[in-house]
Amino acid sequence: MFLLAFSAFTVGLSGFSEAQAQSQTQSQPVRRTASLASGAATSAPIGWVQFCTDNPADCRQRSAQARSLTLTSAAFSQLVRVNLQINREIEQVGDLEHFGVEEFWTYPVDGKGDCEDLVLEKKRRLIALGVPREALLITVVRDLNGDGHAILTVVTDRGDYVLDNFTNEVKLWHETGYRFIKRQAQTDANQWVSLNGGGSSPVQVAMPRR
Repeated sequence: MFLLAFSAFTVGLSGFSEAQAQSQTQSQPVRRTASLASGAATSAPIGWVQFCTDNPADCRQRSAQARSLTLTSAAFSQLVRVNLQINREIEQVGDLEHFGVEEFWTYPVDGKGDCEDLVLEKKRRLIALGVPREALLITVVRDLNGDGHAILTVVTDRGDYVLDNFTNEVKLWHETGYRFIKRQAQTDANQWVSLNGGGSSPVQVAMPRR
């Protein structure tokens, strides 16, 4: 369970298919968006510290360069597909029920996990598919109920997108309705930066290149 709070959630997956994932890619219009503006350095979630103690190789800094994903239609389809696959494959269970503790971050190797566990798996799978790890940032938000929630933000040349266990749709950050609290820094996954609620200046961008 994410420490700030974890709401019991069952993803509605029965009507969602790969064809619908492809449809989401094709229907994206040109729109007004922005990248999230990072603020001052802040503390890492205690669950991340614990995860890194258990998985030091996955927390090792590899590059100080901030890289983004070039958002072609194929790349966007890949994000949608991975988000769908993990949401569908993993039974969503809170840490207290799963491990008997309030907070425990880990890969959902037993097929169960909560929001941060799904985020870790999505990040791992996308890295394996060639997405720059510096573009895949674990992010802490307040969800629509005001509860703490973990999502994966993908930094692209078309704005910052969100992979979320609450929905199979990959959205721009400002379309989620969430309040953005903090996330990993692109130059060092072990350094976290505040997001000041998500405020930033909007810029015009085109949608995924074909």
